[in-house]
Amino acid sequence: MGLDFTVVPAFFDKLLLGSLWTVAITLSAAVLSFFGGIFLAVIALYAPAIIRWPFKAFSWLFMGTPLLLQLFLIYFGLIEIGVDLPAFVAGVIGLGLHYAVYNSDIIQAGIQAVDKGQYEGARTLGLSQFQTIRKIIVPQAVRSVIPPIGNNMIALLKDSALVSVIGVTELTLTSQLAISKTFRPFEFYIAAAVCYYVINLALEAILRRIERNIQAAR
Repeated sequence: MGLDFTVVPAFFDKLLLGSLWTVAITLSAAVLSFFGGIFLAVIALYAPAIIRWPFKAFSWLFMGTPLLLQLFLIYFGLIEIGVDLPAFVAGVIGLGLHYAVYNSDIIQAGIQAVDKGQYEGARTLGLSQFQTIRKIIVPQAVRSVIPPIGNNMIALLKDSALVSVIGVTELTLTSQLAISKTFRPFEFYIAAAVCYYVINLALEAILRRIERNIQAAR
C-alpha cells in the first residue's frame, strides 16, 4: 500500500478549479461581511429602537447557531417558501452574513473609540448625522479595526470548506470527488491542505499590504 502522490497530478486541473471557486466564494463573502458589518454596526449604534432590536435579534440568531446549520437553512430551508438560490449564492450569503455579525461587533468598538469631538465638530460644520457617520466616523473606525477584521477574513477562508455540504464544487468537494475515484484520501487531503495554505498566504500578504497603506495614510 503506502502513499502514492503520483495520482495527484492527473487531478491538478480540477484542484486548481476548486481552488479558484474557493477564492471566489471567500472574496464574495468577505465583501458582503465587511459592508454588512458596517451596516449592522451603524444600525446597532444609531438607529431607533424599533429598527435596532430586530437587527439585534438577527445578530443574536447568527451568533448563537452553527454556521453549518445556517447554510442548510438558507439553501434547503428557503426553497420551501419559494426562494430557490443557487448553491454558490447560498454559500456566499451564509458565510457573508455569519461573519458580518462578528465584524459588526468589531466595528462598533471602533466607532465608539472615535473621539466624540469628531462627531460634534462635524455637526457644528453643518454636516447631517448621516453625512457625519458616513464621511467622518465610519472611515476612522474601519481604519482602526482592519487587523481584527483581517483575522475574520482568514477564518472565513477556512470555513469556506463548509459550503461543500450544499454542493459548491470548491476545493474540499473537489478533493472528495477525486478521492471517490482513486480511493486515495490522504494524498488528496494533503494536496487540498497545501492549496488552502497557499491561498491563506496570499490573503495574509494582501491584508498586510492594506494595513501598511492605512498606516502610511495616517
